[in-house]
Amino acid sequence: MNTSRATSLEIQFHPGDIRSRVRYFFFSHQQVRFILAGAALALLFGLLNLLIFPGVVRDIMSRNAYRFLVQERSRQGERLQGSITRLGRLKRDSEAVHLRMSRIYMAYGLEGDESVGQGGFPFKVPPVPDSIYAGAVARAGQLEAEISEQLQVLDTFITEVQTFESAHGGQVRTTPSISPLRSRDFVLTSPFGTRRSPFTKKIDFHAGIDLAAPIGTPIRAPADGVVVFAGRYPLKRSVSWWRYGNLVALRNGDGFITLFGHCDEVRVRNGQRVEQGTVLATVGNTGWSTSPHLHYEVRHRDGEESFRPVDPRIYILDHQWRDEEQLLVRARRAPDQSSFEPLPRIIAR
Repeated sequence: MNTSRATSLEIQFHPGDIRSRVRYFFFSHQQVRFILAGAALALLFGLLNLLIFPGVVRDIMSRNAYRFLVQERSRQGERLQGSITRLGRLKRDSEAVHLRMSRIYMAYGLEGDESVGQGGFPFKVPPVPDSIYAGAVARAGQLEAEISEQLQVLDTFITEVQTFESAHGGQVRTTPSISPLRSRDFVLTSPFGTRRSPFTKKIDFHAGIDLAAPIGTPIRAPADGVVVFAGRYPLKRSVSWWRYGNLVALRNGDGFITLFGHCDEVRVRNGQRVEQGTVLATVGNTGWSTSPHLHYEVRHRDGEESFRPVDPRIYILDHQWRDEEQLLVRARRAPDQSSFEPLPRIIAR
């Protein structure tokens, strides 16, 4: 075999030590072509890596960034829903305060139409960005605008009430504005207005409210006033008023008379001046009464001598009732003069 023709490439390796033998490597044409082809493929693969690797890195980074954005969007959505929930609670609280202020207006006899705050303030809903949360953002913006309006109204109401109280101190002190029983001591068992009598079983008009409480519970004066009656009304003078049992009647300035029926122990006397919070009597079960309770009436002067019963809950400002909005609506409709028992002259004089 002709080695020179078969060999295409010869490589000699000479070691540094002259005593070591020289090594020879022989490659045929086919082997050289294979080696060159392999080197070319390796070079091509390396060039492709150089071209593709940055794109792969960018793609991986883009996927990670996208996942982060999705997670962040989800967190922001949860925060937005939480904000909407808190704004909803704040709106309900502001509406409750608004109702309380309306009760104060009615208790003082102020005309709502004359209030600057009664007309409200225009509110502007902020613009909504285009996003998947556009609806939620719009709801939050509307709530925020409505709350801002409500706060402006309340600020105006408070200023007006403070101005009135500063100018009418006497009227404020004689307006029955607190509950005769502490909130934790009573349960409302019979409201103001038309009801079925527990005794006659007929429909009649209940001129006050019944507050169930244990016998001996202190009854407080809801405002400054003068005691005009304290005791049991004589049966021969009026059966209706005799049914009140032990009764205390308090004249609160020129505008109100407050009545406290079915008392147990009466602790004041006729002609005595009392201040708001003074203990007038204790809860009892005297007169026409099925169980221990306080029958409480508020009568407001209507004209020169007539006193009409009004719902006492309007004037109990230190207690929150469940149906305050309906209470205000009903309170603006005065009962017919013939539907309630007029005050006896000894009390209304």
